[in-house]
Amino acid sequence: MKIHITNFYAKRAEMTLDSTTMLEMQRRMLRIRHFDERASKMVKRGQIPGTVHTSIGQEAQVVGACMALGDSDYMTGNHRSHGHPIGKGSPLGPLMAELVGKADGVCGGKGGSLHLADFKVGSLGESGIVGSSIPIATGAALSAKTLGNGRVALAFFGDGAANQGCLYESMNMAGAWDLPVIFLCENNQYALSTPAHTVTSGVIADRAAGFGIAGVRVEDGQDVLAVYEATAEAVDRARRGDGPTLLEVVTYRFHEHSEGLRLGTDYRDAEEKEAWLKRDPIVLFRQRLVADEIATDAELDAIEAEVLDEVEAAFAFTEASPFPDPSVAFADIYTEPTPLRVAATVIGATS
Repeated sequence: MKIHITNFYAKRAEMTLDSTTMLEMQRRMLRIRHFDERASKMVKRGQIPGTVHTSIGQEAQVVGACMALGDSDYMTGNHRSHGHPIGKGSPLGPLMAELVGKADGVCGGKGGSLHLADFKVGSLGESGIVGSSIPIATGAALSAKTLGNGRVALAFFGDGAANQGCLYESMNMAGAWDLPVIFLCENNQYALSTPAHTVTSGVIADRAAGFGIAGVRVEDGQDVLAVYEATAEAVDRARRGDGPTLLEVVTYRFHEHSEGLRLGTDYRDAEEKEAWLKRDPIVLFRQRLVADEIATDAELDAIEAEVLDEVEAAFAFTEASPFPDPSVAFADIYTEPTPLRVAATVIGATS
């Protein structure tokens, strides 16, 4: 099955979402944008160790996918994953505290930017190892099918991970066992500084055919409703037992691969970048909300002001949070050991 979605409105204008849901989409996109903008500043000021990878420019793809999932559904991320738990509904304070390594972070300060998780919203974790969270989502889908709990798992990965073997091993297993999993490729067209077209043959979504599963390509990943629609159909397909989907969403990151990384500017064409900047997903959706009389400019300004206050509160939460006590450095690494109880006579009998 191969589906190409160019624009939500041209494809299924009859699908309607209530105004509350659509305004929540805008709110979550704004949360990601302003959270990541603050994180970028914190890196440059030395307040966050290392670097962070922002989703600025990719908010529609993140929120459209996450809001198509149910509250109890699973999700795994990649190195660019602050936005994913925000898109799924995580509060900002513990996420920001995690970036700084504070004790009140979602992982107690041990995950940082690249390895955070928030089980409360179904986020099973992210990783800086390219493609490594894809099998985790596949395993979660296997558990959901085995337990019959109706849950779906979604794995986010970039176009750079689209050529990793673990993706194809996972798609093969998912296809053979009809697992309720969605493999979502965030095709922002650059793996660090490598243009996707120079290392990736063909259309990524078309690779689904080799595993007998659905392949869907959303050409306009800056349209939050197009992404929502495609993901919702994949979720429905998985939940009713019709198997997995490989979903490719074409989007664009506005910032560099990571904050503070100096790659130069020659790997991205200036005109290309300028054209994408004009396709800001937050601006586009705001225009749609006003045009469809879902909200006024004043109401949308008020939502953005509320989000800015949330980000400021998250920063204050982070500043007030302590660093973890050194005594817990080795906690949570392994499960608590189980005492080995072997009778001395058994040991003697086998020695």
